[in-house]
Amino acid sequence: MSNGIDFSELAKMVNCNSHSKNKTGIDENAEIFKAWMQPLGFSCQTFAREHIGNHLLFSSPKRLGKKILLLGHLDTVFPQGTFCHFSEDAQWVYGPGVCDMKGGNFVALNALRKIKTLLGDIINIDMLLVSDEETGSDDSKQLSSKLAKNYDYCFVFEAAGKNHEIVTARKGVATFTIDITGKAAHAGNHYQAGINANLAAAKMLIELTELTDLSQNTTVNVGKMSGGIGANTISPSAQLIVEARFTCAYEKLRLLESIAHLVDNPRIEGIEVAISGGVQRDVMAPTKGQTELVTLIGDIIGYPFQTEARGGVSDANTMAAAGLVTLDGFGPYGDGDHTINERAEKASFARRIHEMSQILLHFCPVTRPNSQTLLGSEANIA
Repeated sequence: MSNGIDFSELAKMVNCNSHSKNKTGIDENAEIFKAWMQPLGFSCQTFAREHIGNHLLFSSPKRLGKKILLLGHLDTVFPQGTFCHFSEDAQWVYGPGVCDMKGGNFVALNALRKIKTLLGDIINIDMLLVSDEETGSDDSKQLSSKLAKNYDYCFVFEAAGKNHEIVTARKGVATFTIDITGKAAHAGNHYQAGINANLAAAKMLIELTELTDLSQNTTVNVGKMSGGIGANTISPSAQLIVEARFTCAYEKLRLLESIAHLVDNPRIEGIEVAISGGVQRDVMAPTKGQTELVTLIGDIIGYPFQTEARGGVSDANTMAAAGLVTLDGFGPYGDGDHTINERAEKASFARRIHEMSQILLHFCPVTRPNSQTLLGSEANIA
C-alpha cells in the first residue's frame, strides 16, 4: 500500500505473462481485467482472434454529451521466462508492464472506480484494450480506426513523461523487409560468374541511411542485415530490415518515393529486389482540437499539463490519424521500459489516478452534489 493505493492488483497483472506472441497469457490478462471492469457497469465485447490475443471493448451506457474512449494494450515485450515477476520497494514498482502499460491500465481502472463511487454510474466512457500494440497493432489498428468515429476524445495510457508530461505528437513509422537476389558462384574459380547480393545490400544500406534528415527529425535505420552462404561463395541472397520515422506528410512521401526508387534501381547489374511492408503508423501531429482539450483539462484539474513530442509510436498515432482528438501519456511515470529494469514510480500512480478522475468526472453526465467536494478533499497533487 502506497499513497492509499494497493498494488496487489497490478502485481496480479504483471505476474501474468502477456508477451505479444503468448495468446494464452494475453487472454488470461484480459479475463483478469474483465473481472474488475464488469462490476463498474461495463459490458464487454470480445473481438476474438485465433493466433493473437483477443481485443476487448468495455462499453458504458450512453447519453447526450461528449463520448470518451480510454485506450490501452494488454501485451508486453517480454517472452515467458525472461522478465516475469512484480516487485516493489518504498518508491518504485518493478516488472514487465508496470509502466508500459499494465500500469497505465491500472491508472484507468482506478480512475473509473472513483467515478463509480462518486456518481453511482459511469456514462459515455468506454475503454478499448488491444493485444498487439507492441508488435505494431497490425491487426487491431483496423478495429481502432473503425471505432474512432464513435468518440469525441481519446485518452491513451502510455507512460507519463519525467515531469508528468502528456504526449501531443508522435513520429510516424514505416517498416520494410527488402529481399535481394543475386547469383551464387565459387569465389575462387568463378568469381566473375557470380552476382553478389551482399555487395548490393551494402550499397543499398548506405543509400537508405543517407535518406536520414535530422533537421526534419527524419531517420532511416537498417536495423538488421543478413545474407550469404560462406566466405568461399559469392552471395546469392541478402535481406535488409528497415525502419523509417518521420514527423510530417511531406517527409513520409519523400521517404516512400526514395525507398521505392532505390529498390527499383539496385547498384549491381543483374540483382533482383523485392520489398514488403509500408507505413505501420502515421504521424500524430498537434491539432487545434487537441490544443483546446489540453487547455480544458488544465482548467479542470487546476494547473496546466506540460506536453511533449515523442519519437516512439503508440496506438495514439492510429486514433489521431483516424481524426479523433487524442492525447497520450496518461499512465504513470516510469523508466526502463522494454528492458529488465522497467519500473514505475508509486507516487506517480496517485497523481495520475487523481487527475484522470477529475477529467472523467467533468465529462460524465451523471452528477451528485457532493462529487466535486469528494474529489476536492483529496490531497493536492499538483
